[in-house]
Amino acid sequence: MMKLAACIEYAGTNYCGWQRLSHATAVQNKVEAVLSKVANEPIEVTCAGRTDSGVHAFGQVIHFETNAVRATKGWMLGCNSNLPDDIAVRWIQTVDEDFHARFSATSREYRYVILNHRARPAILDNKVGWVYHELDAEKMHEAAQALLGEQNFSSFRASGCQAKHAMRNVELITVHRSQDFIYIDIKANAFLHHMVRNIVGSLILVGQGGQSIGWMGELLRVQNRNLAGPTAAASGLYFVRANYPENFALPNERRLPVFG
Repeated sequence: MMKLAACIEYAGTNYCGWQRLSHATAVQNKVEAVLSKVANEPIEVTCAGRTDSGVHAFGQVIHFETNAVRATKGWMLGCNSNLPDDIAVRWIQTVDEDFHARFSATSREYRYVILNHRARPAILDNKVGWVYHELDAEKMHEAAQALLGEQNFSSFRASGCQAKHAMRNVELITVHRSQDFIYIDIKANAFLHHMVRNIVGSLILVGQGGQSIGWMGELLRVQNRNLAGPTAAASGLYFVRANYPENFALPNERRLPVFG
């Protein structure tokens, strides 16, 4: 039995999310079906972090076990020749038996992209979030710094979140503007369900002037999801990558969506 890791890139628009479901098409369904075809045996995969319906990924890492012996080129060509156009394998390699796509990861990174313009997007429909009112990215960045460190993120947790607790450690969060686009980057040890999108929805209220810079810190203290901003659209969210200890020798790629 051999263990392999792979990096999957996908546009999430046409899928109900990453996780395999019996009643809807998920990215995992497509990936497992193709891997099973290439391996000529049933394959089940484990991912670094599940994404919701409509959320995209540049660096979703998976692992799986197989009896099939294939060259790296064979796995890549076999998978990418059979996957739909909106899913691709970026790399694949053998890993040590103790590697785990989820539990070995030390952190995850996401980027949220906002088109801040009076006109709605057409070409970038389903690829960005859209905010009509002018946003102050500098105020959003300043407000976001209150989220750094290990804290209770109950105010940014979806009601259906199944995590055992709401403590998460945010290592980095930045907000910057480039022309009509605002980019929100966040890195943490792990994320709660809808955590990034709920943070973005609250930061948008700060950027519009509806809430103060200190409001984000206050939301952390009250630990009440009902008092925070709305959940931002899934279309603007990208799972950038998962980070692992160097001893696993995985490719250290970091691709980002950049539109402006």
